[in-house]
Amino acid sequence: MYDQLQSIEDRYEELGELLSDPEVVSDTKRFMELSKEEANTRETVATYRRYKEVVTGIADAEEMLGENLDAEMAELAKEELSDLKKEKEALEEQIKILLLPKDPNDDKNIIMEIRGAAGGDEAALFAGDLFTMYQRYAEAQGWKTEVMEANVTGIGGYKEVIMMISGENVFSKLKYESGAHRVQRVPSTESQGRIHTSTATVVIMPEAPEVELDIEDKDIRTDIYHASGAGGQHVNKTASAVRLTHLPTGVVVAMQDERSQLKNREKAMKVLRARVYDKLQQEAQSEYDANRKSAVGTGDRSERIRTYNFPQNRVTDHRIGLTIQKLDQILAGKLDEIVDALIVYDQTSKLEELQNG
Repeated sequence: MYDQLQSIEDRYEELGELLSDPEVVSDTKRFMELSKEEANTRETVATYRRYKEVVTGIADAEEMLGENLDAEMAELAKEELSDLKKEKEALEEQIKILLLPKDPNDDKNIIMEIRGAAGGDEAALFAGDLFTMYQRYAEAQGWKTEVMEANVTGIGGYKEVIMMISGENVFSKLKYESGAHRVQRVPSTESQGRIHTSTATVVIMPEAPEVELDIEDKDIRTDIYHASGAGGQHVNKTASAVRLTHLPTGVVVAMQDERSQLKNREKAMKVLRARVYDKLQQEAQSEYDANRKSAVGTGDRSERIRTYNFPQNRVTDHRIGLTIQKLDQILAGKLDEIVDALIVYDQTSKLEELQNG
């Protein structure tokens, strides 16, 4: 492990020199790649350097205790040694987590799809609540959101809404949100005051840049048609709506939010690319997903992952047994407590898998 850490530190120092090289600075693409590599190893190197300082400190404190010290100095050396040993243990655990294999998608932007599922109008309203929750969370993180497509119901909910979220490490924080979200509350349309249970589904897909996924024109069928609104009436006299079908996988994306056919096609291509990339990844990892022990998955999209209980102001994440009595805050976008708990749980599970072979 320490040979690996030393090689990471050596590479980090090399990157520092390369990034100050005028030739590298003038090559924008290479400069960006090396900057990203340096940023990805910065925390690991800082932790390793502190670890080396602590190990040296322990050796020094033990050496001092071997000398003839007065009682007060001996006590101080013992306290310092105890503190350093505790810090060494904590740093070793942190280093193990930092050395876990990185998910190559972690630093990517995402396409998020939210759909009302079981529960009719109430499910669509809940899909709208989730949409607002994620928008607020993204805003708090300093991320940018863009609605790609929205199918609004008559009472203000969403049958479906597709949103792109761009920023730093978006996928790493939101990848655990895929699945079925359940709500328990009294709907606004319920006159008897009875609690109903409805569901909405969330799908998180990493954005797939063209350099990573080459989709050839011959593999896409394009259909152009008139955009239509609620009830099927035409809302656009020009044929601007676009439907793209990826023939090898059967993935279909329809887009009609923009009045421009070109803009609809651009948006549809982004979503299509993400869905195809996601489908290929799901297929490639199906065997691994079936065998892995980690309970926090991004594989089973039908899995009920979370319940939002309004009468008790409670949110429960069923995968990790986490219950929080702050439903109002969570729906306001304060998701950090849940997101952090899911990340820690997943990291711990992966460490256990490595240790158990």
